[in-house]
Amino acid sequence: MERKLLVSVLLIVSLAIGCQSTEQLTEGQSKTEIEQKSATPLATMIDTSEVFSANLTGFALYDPETNEMIHSQNADRYFTPASNTKLFTFYTGLKLLPDSLKALEYEVRGDSLIFWGTGDPSFLHPDFGNDKVYKFLKSRDEDLYFSDTNFDDELLGPGWSWSDYQYYYQPEKVPFPIFGNIARFTIQEIELRKIAETDSGLAVSPKYFQSYVDETGDREEFLHRGMANNTFLYNQEADTSTYTIHKPFHYRPEMVTDMLSDTLGKTVEYVDVERSESPEKIYSIKSDTAYKRMLQPSDNFIAEQLLLVTASELGKPLNSRSVIEKMKEEYLDMLPQEPQWVDGSGLSRYNMFTPESMIRLLEAIDDEFEDEEELFHLLPAGGERGTISSWYGPRDDGEEPYVFAKTGTLSNNHSLSGYLLTKSGKKLYFSFMNNHYVTSSSVVKEEMEKILWYIRNNF
Repeated sequence: MERKLLVSVLLIVSLAIGCQSTEQLTEGQSKTEIEQKSATPLATMIDTSEVFSANLTGFALYDPETNEMIHSQNADRYFTPASNTKLFTFYTGLKLLPDSLKALEYEVRGDSLIFWGTGDPSFLHPDFGNDKVYKFLKSRDEDLYFSDTNFDDELLGPGWSWSDYQYYYQPEKVPFPIFGNIARFTIQEIELRKIAETDSGLAVSPKYFQSYVDETGDREEFLHRGMANNTFLYNQEADTSTYTIHKPFHYRPEMVTDMLSDTLGKTVEYVDVERSESPEKIYSIKSDTAYKRMLQPSDNFIAEQLLLVTASELGKPLNSRSVIEKMKEEYLDMLPQEPQWVDGSGLSRYNMFTPESMIRLLEAIDDEFEDEEELFHLLPAGGERGTISSWYGPRDDGEEPYVFAKTGTLSNNHSLSGYLLTKSGKKLYFSFMNNHYVTSSSVVKEEMEKILWYIRNNF
């Protein structure tokens, strides 16, 4: 009797402790954490993925209409964002830049015109076709002088790979870009198809047939033998292909003045002169034009220069860090996790953001546009344009893109953050961040595409 009573007491105590532990665990969890553990088809797809299990993967899916985080996995953890960083630069431009980019600041002092760069990337850039500044400098009667005393930054960003200095995707940050800071080399490859030659003549075996090769043959075939003879008509074939190699050039102020003198057909000299507090200004391309060029092909040069243009617009020395600090203090305090943000392009591995913060940034960007089509027009579109032209597209002819998002890729890191339109008409925000994989990025993208397609059809 006593043993039965003791067992009953222990059972009751055990159940009480178990209930208390469960209650405490539930109270300690956020709604997101509880939803994450629920066995929804979406959660199961992600949790059982061999690809995501081998990576560090973060994912967040948010419905702005209901203010609900639909799914969250490692969404409060920091990831290397790569070019997802350009969304921060984009938001910076939306908040701090006017409709057009400031191209030059200048002062006329006697018979001299002194000008300072603003970081504007468009001057003589082949992809913009804007010659406003060129015509201005060309038409002036004053002696021209260039100064870079307003530049207060490093040529390469913090955490950039030093060995990538010679590749097109890592041009230097400079106060006065010209030709996109790129030298373009047209390469011509000529491939010649012919019979090999030896010291004793053409490489023919048996050697007897050397004398039967007719190099004056007029047939189209490379090597042809007539049906009723042993004459081999021989035509060498040459195939020529042409392509362009882009190489960044190293900034020196004297080089800028030499290039300007050559291009303008008039002398431009360098001078070490500080500008006044209120110089004259010239504006060039529309800001939206620069944003589109930055976002769709993921142009690192445009992204870095936009931060310098922003510094100039604020009346500051040209310095990326000062703009980033201003944004963090005044416009990014709403992010759930503080961003570790160091450059404009995402070339640096020092950048660290969370999927949750990316969702909040996407919401802030969306709020800047009354018409979502204007926003979507600037972004890469799945299956249609930009860096996702070959990914995340509709499966049937005639259907519109459903993913509008920014990619981010460094070796072993790939992210995609943006907007997803579902079949039912919803607009969702998502951030997919993958770090530390050792497979091809295509393997990761294929798995991401499965998830996004499922969301498109089921939400």
